[in-house]
Amino acid sequence: MLRLRLVTWDVKDTLLRLRQPVGQSYCAEARAHGVRVQPEALSEAFREAYGAQSRRFPNYGQGQGLSSKRWWLDVVKQTFRLAGVHEDRVLSLMAENLYRDFCSARNWELLPGASETLSRCRRRGLRMGVVSNFDNRLEDILAQCDLRRHFEFVLTSEAAGFAKPDGRIFEQALRLAGVLPEQAAHIGDDYARDYRAAREVGMHSFLLRTAGQGGQPEVPPGHVLPTLSHLLALIEKG
Repeated sequence: MLRLRLVTWDVKDTLLRLRQPVGQSYCAEARAHGVRVQPEALSEAFREAYGAQSRRFPNYGQGQGLSSKRWWLDVVKQTFRLAGVHEDRVLSLMAENLYRDFCSARNWELLPGASETLSRCRRRGLRMGVVSNFDNRLEDILAQCDLRRHFEFVLTSEAAGFAKPDGRIFEQALRLAGVLPEQAAHIGDDYARDYRAAREVGMHSFLLRTAGQGGQPEVPPGHVLPTLSHLLALIEKG
C-alpha cells in the first residue's frame, strides 16, 4: 500500500468535462445575436485560434502583459473571425458572454465516479489539492460543480506562473501541503503533463485512460485508471 498523505488532481477531462463541444456553445451564442455560423466551422476555428494564442502567449500570457481574461477574449474573437464573423461590436459582446458562461456549471459535467471517488479519498484521510493548467476561473467552476469543498488548495498555472509539464507547479503544490514528493500522488488524463511530469519530481502518479484512447506511451497497468473508481484499489496495491 502506498503511504500517501496528499493526492493532487488535474481537472479538465479528469474530474470535469465540457457538456458539449466548444463549437456548439459558440454557435448557440452566435445564434442569439442573429449570426449564422456552423458549429463544425467554429470548432475548427477554435482549435486554430487556441493553438496560435497558446504558442504566442503561453500560460495565458503570464509575464507578457496579458490577463487571462484578455487572453480568452482574444481567442473567442479570433475564432469567430476565422469562421467569417467580423462585426467588432458583436464579437466583443459574444466574447464577454462566453467568457462568463464557461464559468458556469451549465457548461460542465462530472466524469463518472468523480464525486464518489473524491468523497472516498477524504474518508480515507487523504488530503487533496488541484494542480491544473487553467485560469483563475477554476475556483468558481469547482464551487459551482460542488467539488471545491474536497480540496485544501486549487493551484492553477495562472496563479503558479508555470504550466504543466513544468515541474515547478508540482513543487509549489508540495510546498503548499508541506509534504515530500514520495508522500504524494497526482491524477490526470495527459501522459506528458500529468503522469510523467509528476513522476519527474518524485511523486507517484496515475493516468486516467478512458476507453478509446490510443497512441499513448506504455504505462504500467498498476498506474492506469480505466475509471476514477479504480483509484483507491490501485493505491492499496501500491
